[in-house]
Amino acid sequence: IVAFSCKKRGFCPSCCARRMNDEAAHLVDFVLPEVPMRQWVLSFPYKLRYQIAYNPKLTNKILTIFIKVISSYQRKKAKQLGVKGARPGSVTFIQRFGSALNLNIHFHTLFADGVFYKTDSGGYEFLRLPGPSHEELGLLATKIHDRVLKFTEKLGPDDQAQVGFDENALAEVAAMSIRHKAGF
Repeated sequence: IVAFSCKKRGFCPSCCARRMNDEAAHLVDFVLPEVPMRQWVLSFPYKLRYQIAYNPKLTNKILTIFIKVISSYQRKKAKQLGVKGARPGSVTFIQRFGSALNLNIHFHTLFADGVFYKTDSGGYEFLRLPGPSHEELGLLATKIHDRVLKFTEKLGPDDQAQVGFDENALAEVAAMSIRHKAGF
C-alpha cells in the first residue's frame, strides 16, 4: 500500500495539494457556518517549536491557551455590544512544517468573525464583531505570550519533550535551513 496516488513515497506536491483542497471543500460545504471568518496564526520560537514537536500534550495545552484568549476577547466584545452568553466558533489546523519542509510548528485557526447567541425564540443568531484594532492585537499577543510562558515555566522534567534539546545543534541546522541546505 502506497500512501500517495502518484505511487511515490514522501511529499508529493500534487497529492498534498489535492488533500488540502479536499479538506477545505469539506469544511466549507459541511462544517463551517456561512458567516465571515478571520484567520489567526500563532507561531513559536525555535526552542518551543522543538518541544511541542515531540510533546502532543504540550501542543494541546498551548492550543487551548490560544483559543481561550481569543474566545474570551470575542465574548468580552459581544458583552460590550449587549449580547450575553455569546459563543465563539473556531477550527484549527496544526501545521508542522514551513514552506522549506523545515520543522515549524504553528497554528492556523479560523474563528468566526463574531459570536453566536441564543435568541428568545430558542434559535441562534450571529453577531459580527468589529475587527480588532492594532492595540487590541498587541494586547492579545502579549496575553498569549504571558500565559504560554507562565505555563511552560511550570513544566517539570517529565512534561518536557522526550528528546533532549541542544541549542547549538539546532542553531547549526537552522543556519543550514536558512541557506536552503539539507540539515540531515
